[in-house]
Amino acid sequence: MIKYQLNCKSCKSIFDSWFASSKEFEKLKKMNLVTCSNCKSLNIDKSIMSPRISPNINLNKKKSNPKTNEVRSKIKEFQSYIKDNFEYVGENFSYEARSIHYGNKNSKKGIYGNASAKDVRELNEEGIETTLIPWIKDNEN
Repeated sequence: MIKYQLNCKSCKSIFDSWFASSKEFEKLKKMNLVTCSNCKSLNIDKSIMSPRISPNINLNKKKSNPKTNEVRSKIKEFQSYIKDNFEYVGENFSYEARSIHYGNKNSKKGIYGNASAKDVRELNEEGIETTLIPWIKDNEN
């Protein structure tokens, strides 16, 4: 089984659906059986999905790949820079980004926080520059 995030080009809805395989998705799409759950449009695309990693994997094992350790180290370094130079706004990221962009709030520092994929897409469509970055939780460091 494979789970895809599907995007409706007609109404811009985003929804998830399970398929037996990637070939099965393509087969059903060609047969016009994949429709938007919101507007019933056939104009559906699948998004690139991130891999699911088992929470039981310990990335700090000494046997881990040296390249993995190097990447983790760079991510932690990047996170440290962000924490020192940007204001954390948590779940209010979209609101704060719009406030700064439209001039309702002056901020001497950039901001970082949490936003859904839909929120990030909407911000970018409004011309508000956002960037997604990988983040390692502090308890995983």
